[in-house]
Formats: sequence, C-alpha cells, structure tokens
Amino acid sequence: MSPSHIVLEDTQLLAELCGANDYNLSVISSLLGARVLTRGNELFIESEDKKALDLFPRLVSAIGTSIEEGVPATPELIIALHAELTPEGGQNHSRGPDNAPEEGQSEVSKFLDTCIQIPNGFGKVFPRSGGQSLYLQGIASHDLVFAIGPAGTGKTYLAMAYALRELMTRSRRKLVLTRPVVEAGESLGYLPGDLEQKINPYLRPLYDAMEALVPYETIHRLEESRAIEVAPLAYMRGRSLTNCIVILDEGQNTTKEQMKMFLTRLGERTKAIVTGDITQIDLPKKTESGLVHAAALLEHIDEVFVSRLDARDVVRSPLVRKIIEAYEKE
Repeated sequence: MSPSHIVLEDTQLLAELCGANDYNLSVISSLLGARVLTRGNELFIESEDKKALDLFPRLVSAIGTSIEEGVPATPELIIALHAELTPEGGQNHSRGPDNAPEEGQSEVSKFLDTCIQIPNGFGKVFPRSGGQSLYLQGIASHDLVFAIGPAGTGKTYLAMAYALRELMTRSRRKLVLTRPVVEAGESLGYLPGDLEQKINPYLRPLYDAMEALVPYETIHRLEESRAIEVAPLAYMRGRSLTNCIVILDEGQNTTKEQMKMFLTRLGERTKAIVTGDITQIDLPKKTESGLVHAAALLEHIDEVFVSRLDARDVVRSPLVRKIIEAYEKE
C-alpha cells in the first residue's frame, strides 16, 4: 500500500466532510476505488493507483471549499464534484462559444457558480456531472439554449430550477412553460373536458419538475398572480414574450414551422431554454424535428448555446444509464 494523507486543522470541517457515521468517506472510497479513512485530524487514502492518489487531494479540497461556501457535503455533491474533476465527467460534450473557463477560475469555483438557490425552495440545486455544469453555465450566459439529451440527464429539472430562481428573485417578470401536444394523436378540440382538463396530462411533467423544487402552495400562488403560465405550444402563436424566462419542453416533437413560430415570439430581456430527446421523436415519418433543425441552424450565433448531454450525465439510476448506453451502441 502507498498511503497518502491530508491534515485538516478545522475539526468541524473534517466532521462535515466525513458525514454522519463516516458515510461520505464511503462515498469517496467508492468513487476513487480505494479505501479512505480518518485518524485524528487526518484523512488517509490507501492505494497504489496513481490516478486515485492524484485525485484524492483535489476532491477533498473541492469538498472543503464547497462546505466553506455554505454548500452541505451531501453524497450527491461529492458525486457531482468527482464528475467535475475527472475527464470522463463529460467536460467537453457540450457546445457553445463560451465553454472555456475564465482565466484563474478553478473547476470548483465554476461548479459553485452554477449552484442554484431558489428562495423558499427545498434546497440548493447543483449539477451532478460535467455536462450538466456546462449546461447551467450556458443558460447563465446565453439568451437561447438548446438542451439535447436522453431521459434522466436533468435537462428539464435544471432549466426549471434556474427559471424559478429568476422568477422568485424578480430577475424576470414571468415564467412561461410550454410543450407540444403531438402525443395526443388528435385535436384538443375532440378531447373531453375544458381546456385545462384537456392539456393537463401533457403538461404534468412540467408541474412534477416544479413541485420537486418548491412547495405546491408557492406554485399555486404564482399561477394565481399569473407569474407562471403553463400552456401548449399552439397557444404561443401571435404573442410577444418580453422580460420572461421561457421553457419549451419536448422540443424534439416540434416541426420546423412550430419551432420558428416559437423562437420568433421571444422579446427583449427574454431567455428561452428548449429541451428535448432526439431519440424519442413522435412526429410523422419524414417530418424533420424542429429541435434538430434549429440546433444545427443556429448554434453558430453568439447568443445561442447548444448543450448535448449523454449517458454520462444520467442521474436517475445506474440501470437507466446502462439502458441508454446500450441503445446508443445499437
């Protein structure tokens, strides 16, 4: 064995880093593939793997920095920081002109900059992979973002977290959420019930994302004051959206004409995020997806950012990641 050790003078910091019953140490051990233990005010790693030995002090330092910045050392945070510090974490699989780190800015400071605190929300939201971190950086610095990736990569969840913070800090006057309802396979007019009853099943995933971030009462209050609007894409026609943040979910199921209609609704001080999984297109055969077309057509524009997430960014479960990887290889 070739043990490496780190001395932490701050015992409170050490306790928070180790976690209850040293659970965080077991997470770090699993990520590094080596035994990590504590003795007094020292942390040890026992390994002969150079990669693990090199990464160990960087990961511990990153966790310590996060704690000092007020971000609790949860297992999810540790996993996210590990992804941020490793090449396989997906640092280079998003596109846009501003991907390069600012001079003097570390991976950890970039990561912490992307953490989202929603007023009265359930807790801080942070990226859990390199790709997700770049996605949030892209949202912060661009007016129009396309997020393309499979289920479970956090496309809608992270967009919703960013949007709710913008709304609840009054950086934007309104949050508009929309989706195409092509999955219905029939006109809304022929479905039973009033408009809300007709469209609710298709917009339910957007509410699920919101309810995972803030209390239902908050959502209801914002809807009552019309600060949040949820509507099918067809109802965007003829509108001009000013000083809003807009999320178009399931963008892969828009046609070229629908996508153009949506994008030309964006007014001054409006930020738009379009999410979609181009492996799950429900449009008729020979109909090109508006998301695929727009991302390719517009990604050279400075104000536009295209984030391409993949199996490395899946956070739902190891099984989902393996399923996606299997389909990608097919």
